[in-house]
Amino acid sequence: MELTEHTLQSETAYAGGFLQVKKDTVRLPDGKEANREYIRHPGAVAVLALDDAGHLVMVRQYRYPVGRTFVEIPAGKIDAGEAPHLTARRELREETGYQADEWLFLGTAYPCIGYSDECIHYYLARGLTLSESTPDEGEFVETLCLPLAEVRTRSLRGEVCDSKTLVGLYWLDAWQNGSLLGERI
Repeated sequence: MELTEHTLQSETAYAGGFLQVKKDTVRLPDGKEANREYIRHPGAVAVLALDDAGHLVMVRQYRYPVGRTFVEIPAGKIDAGEAPHLTARRELREETGYQADEWLFLGTAYPCIGYSDECIHYYLARGLTLSESTPDEGEFVETLCLPLAEVRTRSLRGEVCDSKTLVGLYWLDAWQNGSLLGERI
């Protein structure tokens, strides 16, 4: 069965600093037309920074769109022309002050396929050393190093509940149990 929708017309309803809201008219598989509104996103990375003692480096920060503070894995958007693995290194250092000797690419996920083209590239960072964090202007982040078992428990209790972190824990579990090897970068 053919499911592809074909773009007939596309317009930018809003263009912000890094997001664009698009409004398209599409032809559906049955020949009818429909409107599609969605967000264009430059892509992002998320980092599972695991120390030798089995602690996961997490950040605690306020997320304005939902009006609350979250504990989550370090992450950030990919700058124009920047390779995702370089974004991962930059974001870990900026948000937490940590640097890593070993990096593995774990996989890619699409968190909001109903209304955004955002994709998140997941990386495992090991061999951590701590230096000074340099958050972006206007970014206020607290770094936490939590035992991985505690992070898993918090996720099951709904205390760690952003999709990026939950997917990251899935990739990390797959790597730890040997069903995902990861790609060295």
